[in-house]
Parts: sequence; structure tokens; C-alpha cells
Amino acid sequence: MGYLIAGNWKMNGSPALARDLAAALSAKARARAPRAAIALCPPAPLLAAVGAAIQGTSIALGGQDCHFADKGAHTGDVSAVLLKEMGCRYVIVGHSERRADHHETDAVVKKKAEAALRAGLVPIVCVGETDSERETGETAAVIARQVRGSLPDAATGANCVIAYEPVWAIGTGKTATVADIAPVHAQIQTLFGEGGPAGKRAAAGLTILYGGSVKGSNAAAILACPGVGGALVGGASLDAEDFWKIVTACP
Repeated sequence: MGYLIAGNWKMNGSPALARDLAAALSAKARARAPRAAIALCPPAPLLAAVGAAIQGTSIALGGQDCHFADKGAHTGDVSAVLLKEMGCRYVIVGHSERRADHHETDAVVKKKAEAALRAGLVPIVCVGETDSERETGETAAVIARQVRGSLPDAATGANCVIAYEPVWAIGTGKTATVADIAPVHAQIQTLFGEGGPAGKRAAAGLTILYGGSVKGSNAAAILACPGVGGALVGGASLDAEDFWKIVTACP
């Protein structure tokens, strides 16, 4: 897929901020075509405002989560089908905050990713270890479990994105080093190719994002890491200038 910079606004923003931020990024995209693909993932109530502001640009719209059912009695949830109808191209599933706050298991994340593929969306499937898991040397085991358990059999490098987001580096100010990032991205690439109904997925072209306190000041170093195909950006995605520094840092 090439480089992808996805902005995860999390539970932040307002209609005014959504319009202004999306408009500012749209203007930058029109003035200078970026090398990377860009996705903005605002809270669901702001999808329409962001979608209108980025219309006619190369910037894509994304959801922050979806239910695994296409419709039904699921109060407060959003279906992948509806996200697609709202103009989304991507949807984040399995973010560490959903896994922790909503007790989402790998099996649930897999079902959500399957729903995304059914709807014609590209799921951004998140995996990553906690600080305690890292300290006890469990990173590789956690990544293996999450990748194998969270990815649909039908996932390929063309229809799915994986985001490695070490939980210990999200919103903490800590950023993983090349020595932390490169081995995990290489492991994910290998694991991805092992799966699927025939025992092997089509892994060619797989984009693996890094997520965890990415900002304009450290983006170039992170994006130069072997195996890194872009970034899943949290706080910095709410600042047009800083987010654009990340976009333009893609090699």
C-alpha cells in the first residue's frame, strides 16, 4: 500500500475544530501532494463534518471502531456498513484503549476486522504489549498471540493494515527506539504471511504502522526504521502543523 499516516483523534474535538483542522490539512494536501496516504479518524459524530472538509482531496476518512454485526440491537455502536456509507475508507480495530477499556479480546477484534472487510473497508488492526509485558520479556509472545488471533483469514497486504502500538509508549512521552521497533515489525511481517485458510496469506504490500507518541520532532527517525510503513498518530494529529510534519517526513 505504501506509506500511510493515520490520525486518530480519539475522544477529542468539536464540530468547529473538525471543520478547521480538516480544512487546514486539505489546503496543505492541495498545495503539496503528499507522498504518503493520509487518513483522518475523528469521533463518529464528527465524520460528516470532516468528510465534507476533505472532499475532493487525497485525504481519506476513517472510523475509530466498528461493531462486528452489520446491523441490529447494539445501542451506541457503529457498524462498518454505516461507516462505509459515511464515506470511510479505513477503520481502526483492536486499539489498546478498546482492548483495555472495553475488554476486547483477540477474537472480538478479528470479528470486527472481518466486518470491515465485508463492508469494503480497510481495517487498521492494532497490536502491542504493555510495559509489564515488555519488562518480563513477553513482547514477542504477545505480538504473536495478537496477530494470529486478531487477523481475518481473508486479510492480505492489499486489504489490511497492521499498527504496532506499544502500550507503554502511548501518551506517556516514551518512544520506542529502532532497536525496539524493527524486530517487532519484522515479526509481524512474518506472522502475517503464516496465516489464512491455506496456511499462508498474501503478505506482499503489507503496510505496518508504528503508533506511540509519534510527533513532528521524531517522525523522520521512526519512519526510517526498517519495516515501518507509516504511523498511527494520536495527540499530534490534533495539530495541523505537527501532523503535516509527520506526513512530510515519509522517506
